[in-house]
Amino acid sequence: MSIMKPKRFWKEAKVAEVDGGFRVELDGRPVRTPAKTLVILPTRALAEAIAQEWEAQEGEVDPANMPFTRTANSALDKVATQHDEVAAMLAEYGGTDLLCYRATSPAELIDRQAALWDPMLDWADQTFGARLATSGGIMHVAQDAVSLAKLAKNVHKMDNFQLAAFHDLVGISGSLVLAFAAAFNQQEIAAIWDLSRVDETWQEEQWGADDEATEQAAKKRAEFLHAKAFFDLCQPFDVGID
Repeated sequence: MSIMKPKRFWKEAKVAEVDGGFRVELDGRPVRTPAKTLVILPTRALAEAIAQEWEAQEGEVDPANMPFTRTANSALDKVATQHDEVAAMLAEYGGTDLLCYRATSPAELIDRQAALWDPMLDWADQTFGARLATSGGIMHVAQDAVSLAKLAKNVHKMDNFQLAAFHDLVGISGSLVLAFAAAFNQQEIAAIWDLSRVDETWQEEQWGADDEATEQAAKKRAEFLHAKAFFDLCQPFDVGID
């Protein structure tokens, strides 16, 4: 059964500064989330990005073409109602981080993982004072509780909008360290995406690419890059050991 999409009813989408931030107005009427929460954005840049999405709608309104609006809605309707729970869930990735579980063969893959992933763990140690241990195979490796607490503290420092974007950076990459690296410009976002795909890239080199897997990877890559773009439009975030 097809779902009826709402029609465009406004002539102009604009940004207005209000108490607490910025909002998007459609012919003077403020935008609200699906849960009817008033959309107040923390920065003008983020509000402008959302206003552009509304302005670009022609005829029917298609939420699939409004990623900044969707992430803002998630921040207000989902993250805001359970901020600490979401932060705690994401922080748990530190205990099972993708970068910590290494191949046991072949030697070429072992060397590639070490060459690409070890510098990221070094960066996390230098930035947060959090050293994560690695292990060969899939057996769980216990991480230092103090290191995990330092990583978790920085996750909990994020506001609702930052955390909504960070949720996707972590979930898509499978790595808390890579999500931090993406959010805080450790290197180019496309390169960080590639770091999350070391194993998949290796398999493709050995056996060739699967069309369906390639399509899914492209979709995830676009979502990962969007999450980074959304995070960049939020308030500045001071990352560090303290």
